[in-house]
Amino acid sequence: MPHSDLMPIGLFARRSGLTASALRFYADSGLLRPSETDPVTGYRYYGTAQLTRAITLRRLRELEMSLPVVETVLDSGAEEASRLIDAHVAKAAGDAMAVRHRAGVLKASLAGAPGLPIAVLKGPVLADAVEQILTATTRDPGMPVLGGLRIETGPEAVTLTATDRYRLSTRTLVPAKTPTQAETPTQTWAATVRGDELRAAAAEIRRSPSVRIEATPFGVLLRAPDREDQFCGLLTEEFPDYRLMLASLGDVTTRVTVAKGLLLRALEDHPAERVALDVADHRLWVLPAQDEACEGSLASAVTGRSLRIWFDLTTLYPAVSTAIGPDVMLDLRGPQRPATIRSADRGDLTTLAMPVKPDHPAGIPHDKDRLHASCSHQR
Repeated sequence: MPHSDLMPIGLFARRSGLTASALRFYADSGLLRPSETDPVTGYRYYGTAQLTRAITLRRLRELEMSLPVVETVLDSGAEEASRLIDAHVAKAAGDAMAVRHRAGVLKASLAGAPGLPIAVLKGPVLADAVEQILTATTRDPGMPVLGGLRIETGPEAVTLTATDRYRLSTRTLVPAKTPTQAETPTQTWAATVRGDELRAAAAEIRRSPSVRIEATPFGVLLRAPDREDQFCGLLTEEFPDYRLMLASLGDVTTRVTVAKGLLLRALEDHPAERVALDVADHRLWVLPAQDEACEGSLASAVTGRSLRIWFDLTTLYPAVSTAIGPDVMLDLRGPQRPATIRSADRGDLTTLAMPVKPDHPAGIPHDKDRLHASCSHQR
């Protein structure tokens, strides 16, 4: 008879989440041998102390980790095991991205026509712009397009735009000078490109002096001399009409120009999830939304009327941090209208940030606080 602290294979299978056949396989592989085997019946028994190893083994296999690596992880300390898991995940993610990339290039070739050259840009400039604008994306299964970056090109400019409904960022780039007129874009083109694939491609294009963007029926090819082409697929859902948003903003009632570094430090030191900006007497106060005391302030250039406006920190901080240059300009239109945040001396990157009402739970803006709803109200 087995000891009282042992359990038969069927019970151990249910408690560990492994099937009995899997347990037999792992026993034969040496990864998880039973504590005791009946010499007559061959029935296997496992100890309670083996449950942790069995559950960890199951979870590692759910990550599609190979048996040799699983064995190494199981027999390693916590720090080394964590490093091995991270390495496995990074490899799996890289392999998946490589497969997606090769599939995209293959689909583009099946179209039977060469890619349409739509823009040539400096690699580092394009990479910086992509990373800046992608801060305004979000993962929303109901609206996949919010995870994409809208690219619009023409003979004079390339515009990149993204929105998560509470924030909208757009940046305009000037196409690079090209050696031949044939390489210069001569027509407009627009599509929404997968943000995760652009983010991965940014590391490669950053190292290239110039990058040519070519449109295909299924995505865009980013081509640089002496480097492998980067393919980014398209999102087919309709992108929000951000031009209508911009046209429907209304008049600016208060303008504040403040040192970007000072404002960022104030936001970094802010103790709450919601922040109020209090503008008066050529000063900008940053304080908790429910706090009436203004203990510190930032020297600012202020025009227009005094105003208090509330933001979620997760909306305001990235809008300020991605602004270009040492000084940031805030164009405010009232406590319930979108604010424009941009460089004080450069206009190629602009971000809209939607305020919130102070009585709403932090991080959960009301439907009426969304950019889309606010701007559509002006139609």
